[in-house]
Amino acid sequence: MATAFSEISPTQLMRLIGTPDAPILIDVLRDDDFTLDPRLIPSARKHSLDQLLQLLPELRGQRTVIICQKGKKLSHGAAALLRNHGIAAEVLAGGNHAWRDAGLPLVPVANLPQPHLGGLWVTRHRPKIDRIACPWLIRRFVDPKAQFLFVPPAEVSAVAENFNATPFDIENTFWTHRGPLCSFDVMIEEFCLATPALTRLAAVIRAADTNRLDLSPQAAGLLALSVGLSRQYKNDSDQLEAALPLYDALYRWARDGHDEVHDWPAVTG
Repeated sequence: MATAFSEISPTQLMRLIGTPDAPILIDVLRDDDFTLDPRLIPSARKHSLDQLLQLLPELRGQRTVIICQKGKKLSHGAAALLRNHGIAAEVLAGGNHAWRDAGLPLVPVANLPQPHLGGLWVTRHRPKIDRIACPWLIRRFVDPKAQFLFVPPAEVSAVAENFNATPFDIENTFWTHRGPLCSFDVMIEEFCLATPALTRLAAVIRAADTNRLDLSPQAAGLLALSVGLSRQYKNDSDQLEAALPLYDALYRWARDGHDEVHDWPAVTG
């Protein structure tokens, strides 16, 4: 798709989503149009046009992409207004329709815990693999502002109830293992994020998390690094922040480098 000035194509945007360099995505679709297809581009948030300028403090210094149904008047007007206030705002060329027609993932709003933006999640303390991988997935593809609480296993349910947090990776909850699938798999399925890269990454995480190292050559390395991080950090939140770049790198491997090999000595011409 050819893009005009201040536009970004669906393919270009998809290359950014899931990476630390992803822009902030603001969907300004009118409510009556949104109800016809209540899904969001991964990591996007819905925001009303008449309250757009309330976002200025958060958007300053951040690359922003505005999304509407077809990438026309609503998004171009909103992006121009933000640029008047010094925000680096672009428009998704073709809007949600172009994204949908390209077969790119859309997250059903009905499957999102509420509140969607800045939501609280809670799980068992001392995480290793799934309880780090799931927060990475949520932060990169669902809710960039999500917060995570790590508490003793016996307290997860009570903390979830008292703090309006969504429990995950613990028995008898929705966001947890299902048969051979780990919690990361379940989130990919429920959030409709089954891209080739995330599916490939999920296989590594599942193998490491369920101690089936024979299922993936990369699983043993992920397990070793995860155990090392858990020994290095006593504070679970610090461990999560330190581990996010590890999963960023694994995602780029799964997306762009899974067929690359390394050998020694180097072959010279």
